[in-house]
Amino acid sequence: MKEQDILENERQKEYIEKACRLTSEFAGKLGRIPTACVVTFGCQMNARDSEKLSGVLRYAGFELTEDEDCDLLIYNTCTVRDNADNRLLGRLGSAGAIKKKKPGMKIALCGCMMQQTGIPGKIKETYPFVDLIFGTHNIFRFPEYLCGILEDTKICEIWEKTDTIAEDLPSERKYPFKSGVNIMYGCNNFCTYCIVPYVRGRERSRNSEDIIGEIKGLADDGVIEVMLLGQNVNSYGKGLDEETDFADLLKRVEEIEGIKRIRFMTSHPKDLSDKLIGVMKDSDKICRHLHLPLQSGSDRVLKRMNRVYDRSKYIDLALRIREEIPDIAITTDIMLGFPGETESDTDDTIDVIKKVGFDNAFTFIYSKRTGTPAADMPDQVSEEWVKHEFDRVLEAVKISAQERAALLKGKVMDALVEDVYTQRPGMVSGRLSNNMIVHFDGRPSDYGRIVPISLDECKGFYYIGSRK
Repeated sequence: MKEQDILENERQKEYIEKACRLTSEFAGKLGRIPTACVVTFGCQMNARDSEKLSGVLRYAGFELTEDEDCDLLIYNTCTVRDNADNRLLGRLGSAGAIKKKKPGMKIALCGCMMQQTGIPGKIKETYPFVDLIFGTHNIFRFPEYLCGILEDTKICEIWEKTDTIAEDLPSERKYPFKSGVNIMYGCNNFCTYCIVPYVRGRERSRNSEDIIGEIKGLADDGVIEVMLLGQNVNSYGKGLDEETDFADLLKRVEEIEGIKRIRFMTSHPKDLSDKLIGVMKDSDKICRHLHLPLQSGSDRVLKRMNRVYDRSKYIDLALRIREEIPDIAITTDIMLGFPGETESDTDDTIDVIKKVGFDNAFTFIYSKRTGTPAADMPDQVSEEWVKHEFDRVLEAVKISAQERAALLKGKVMDALVEDVYTQRPGMVSGRLSNNMIVHFDGRPSDYGRIVPISLDECKGFYYIGSRK
């Protein structure tokens, strides 16, 4: 860990202790323990950031709740698509109405949307009741900002970039038995449709010793599954003083006692090496699931997206992975409605779906993001056309996913029990190594355990199973 990171960690720990005192004073005024709610929009990186925010709040003395009628409400925002922006603004209006009846309430906004040019100013002007605005680059300063708003200071602080990586702060995990672990931040790819490099900055990898140390601490705390997180984990290690890459990091994580499952996302196809495939193939801990975003099956569209690979390279890579690791599940992202896209381009995408045989796909409609090259392309497509093509792709994905799922029927596979299955009393939900969900008879004492399950009844995208 760099000296500046160590100093920042120590500085924020001092603010956490100060926040404890201020929260106690706040509780005295309220006559009860103050409540806090953290609402997360977006990806796994945002979810992990929210765990850190919640950890600081819990340590400072707040009671965490899912009720937005609380004493401190934080919206951790996403801006990948405009529906996320619209959802946030709708929720923010409702929060303002709550605050009118609750003058002591504090409202904070953070995350990717706050990094967009002009957004913080718009928020301050349109929603003056917001007490705190900060972005992705300075989230580690939340303890400091928390102290500020508890002292009734309004704060808006957005950084354009940072070299600091300060991770050594409290965290409130959603699950005691699994956790996300950030291994890098930012993205260098600059796909023409994507706002992420502009709001999360350029790639910065964490030192491997810091990552390994964090995972060892998680294992000591009962975590058996880790999800290694980055916008493009395959490029991990570039720019570090040490000679390492993502495959090397995976091998080191494998050696950690107590960790039974290793997941990661997201992988960019252009950086997925044969070395990484080999490490995955030989591993007993790396889960048999790879999320490999395609975006489009059309060479013309891929070039305009600046995805670097073409359809042939993607198909060859996916089929090589399937040959080396036959039991792997490959999922993907597919975008419809990119500027200039035609029916022929959709045909090409459907052809790739059929050739690869995706186990599932997150299919979404292109969303124009101001500041990206694609937003200025003249040939934006109509909403009516996109809806028709979207349905075609969705049907192809459905058929592929059902065919892949059906291949598992009758097999016995290990499932990590994660939650209650609310649709049927007395049943729990488990996740297989390949990321498929299976529901079976269980009880709360099973949570966090890995159990062998017979896959009895295929429901298309999930299974009903029984214990073996």
